[in-house]
Amino acid sequence: MDLFYGLIIGLTTSLIGIYLFIYLFTPFSFLGGLQLLKFDGKLGKIITLGTILNVGIFFGLLKFKKETMAKGIILSIILLTIITLFI
Repeated sequence: MDLFYGLIIGLTTSLIGIYLFIYLFTPFSFLGGLQLLKFDGKLGKIITLGTILNVGIFFGLLKFKKETMAKGIILSIILLTIITLFI
């Protein structure tokens, strides 16, 4: 169950990172920014930048001895990598 929680935390953190990047560095709304970045072929790069927040979560979970949740974070990064390959 902790693996699933880690996966959900990882995906949610990545979505927050993507939202923050689009909100802070583009003049567009979230959905408009996603469409524009997909059209420009830069959506995979934005997904990668959004995943950077997972590194802090990962090390925080390791510090609190939540190894199974940390494995879920790694699983979410692998899942996002596969998604990025096909976008």
